[in-house]
Amino acid sequence: RYVLQLPAGWEFKSTWMNHPEVAPTSIGSNQWQWVVNDVAEIREEIEMPPWHGVAGQMLVALFPPGGSGKKGFQNWSEMGAWEAGLVQGRRDSSPDLKHKVAELTGNSATTLAKMQALAQFVQHDIRYVSIQLGIGGWQPHPANDIYAHKYGDCKDKATLMSAMLKEIGVDSYYLSINTRRGAVSPSTPPQMYWFNHEILGIKLPDDVKDPSLVAVHEDPKLGRVLIFDPTDELTPFGNLRGELQSNYGLLVAGDGGELIRLPELSPSASGVHRTGKFQLSQGGTLTGDVVEVMYGDSAMLQRMMLRSVTKDTDRIKHVESLLSRSLGTYQVNKASIGDLNLHDRPLQYIYSLTADTYAKSAGDLVLLRPRILGNKSSDILEKKEPRKYPVEFEGPEKDADNFEITLPAGYVVDELPPPVNSEFSFASYHSKTEMDGNVLRYTRTFEIKEVSVPVEKLNDLKKFY
Repeated sequence: RYVLQLPAGWEFKSTWMNHPEVAPTSIGSNQWQWVVNDVAEIREEIEMPPWHGVAGQMLVALFPPGGSGKKGFQNWSEMGAWEAGLVQGRRDSSPDLKHKVAELTGNSATTLAKMQALAQFVQHDIRYVSIQLGIGGWQPHPANDIYAHKYGDCKDKATLMSAMLKEIGVDSYYLSINTRRGAVSPSTPPQMYWFNHEILGIKLPDDVKDPSLVAVHEDPKLGRVLIFDPTDELTPFGNLRGELQSNYGLLVAGDGGELIRLPELSPSASGVHRTGKFQLSQGGTLTGDVVEVMYGDSAMLQRMMLRSVTKDTDRIKHVESLLSRSLGTYQVNKASIGDLNLHDRPLQYIYSLTADTYAKSAGDLVLLRPRILGNKSSDILEKKEPRKYPVEFEGPEKDADNFEITLPAGYVVDELPPPVNSEFSFASYHSKTEMDGNVLRYTRTFEIKEVSVPVEKLNDLKKFY
């Protein structure tokens, strides 16, 4: 039960989200009441949209007589204008800041190289510290203060990056976003500030074209706008982590703002590619070498887990964990990690292994599994209760395995597993096994093509799993 008592002459407007509209009843002089009964629980489901995207809510806007002095936003443009007012003058540069930009970009021959140098500085040399007092929860500090103190929160880092870009003649715009995809949509009323993170939209000059710039929004008014998160030090300039892809954000440009949908990257921008070459002995022991290359979010998440790891033995825990889930017995002969701190490059694991009795004897046959490493499975739909909400993936990805097993002399293939081809709009899986002389080749790909699977497609997703 919600009761609203207004002074004489005041008016209100109620807006409902994720719930049928309930009409208010008058219970006195300018007094109103809403009553909602039998509110069903929100049962948590794995990989469901965020709470704000599914919970029933009522928003009430209040208007004084004549409408003067009203608060709240009637549309996204008004919210953008409010934010533009808050940041007025915050991106002005000082002589020290100008000098730093010149120092960082002096050896860069192209505009792109200059942008990359500035991004590297803001991502890695400006510490993330959030101190939100009063209006500080919404208003960034001046760029000069952020540079002088070498710390700031997300909107501070966006402000400093924007000010530095301005010094090299590149325009940029604040982009407010919620880090949980699904919390904001075009149907979300703008009366409240729904966002919890600030990033940048960078207007790309006409001469800046490079295949590394994949997170580009084609704006009908502004042209090519690169989406960049100065706070995310593990995602390189030009890329965008999965939770922000296909998300909605408020792009603040000029005197207002517009709600835009951020780009969804190609699945090939993120994933794990494994290549392995193995030999099978007469006794069934498998030995071989594996190169595992991680791209995009897969590399970012692995680097995040390794940030506080100092021992080499602990850095290869990922290899041991993978092998323990895939092999009954195994021994890691050697393992190393490559390009751990080069965030603009894929992360690599290079290792060799021995698995005793990998192949099993059965009479005059030897049985072995061509898929040596890695499992793809999920039980999130194996529940008694029907699922109510869409499945939200972290982001698009494409994983690939290519394994070769050289068989002992004299062995011929009696039977190969049939190929598997499962293709849906949201994901695909393909695998096949074939012989080439005495080499058994196994290949497979797993691809997430759409980051959200609606309820009406969940039966297909269950078939896919």
